[in-house]
Amino acid sequence: MSETFTRAELEAYLDEALPAELMARIEQALRNDRGLLRRLAAIRARRDAGVHSLGEIWRRHRLTCATREQLGSFLLGALPQDAADYLTFHLEVVGCRYCQANLADLRKQQAESSDLAHSRRRKYFQSSAGYLRREKR
Repeated sequence: MSETFTRAELEAYLDEALPAELMARIEQALRNDRGLLRRLAAIRARRDAGVHSLGEIWRRHRLTCATREQLGSFLLGALPQDAADYLTFHLEVVGCRYCQANLADLRKQQAESSDLAHSRRRKYFQSSAGYLRREKR
C-alpha cells in the first residue's frame, strides 16, 4: 500500500523544504507509485503555468529565511536578542534546511579562515627567523 502525501508536502518536496527523512520517503514513493508521480507533475505544471497562492510565493522566495549577513551576525553573536531568538526558532524548531546549510557553510568558512590565519602567522615567523638577532652576552 502506498503512503498518502498531502499537496503541501508535495509542494514542499519540490522546494526541498522538508526534513531529509520525509524527502526520502516521498522519493521512494515516487519510484513505486505512478499516481503520486502524476500528482507531483500536475503540481509542477500548475506552478510553471504561473498559478500561485500567497503561501507558495512566500515559501518559494524564502521570505522567512535570514540573509547570509544575518546568519553571519548570528554566528558571531552580534544580532539583537529578538532576531537571534527568531533565528534559533527558525533553525531548530522549523528546521529550515536552507538556513542550516548556509550556517554550516559559514561555520566552515570561519574555521578555514582561522586555520589560514594561523598558518600565515607561522609562515611569517618562519620567514623572519633569520632576521632575528641573538643577544650577545
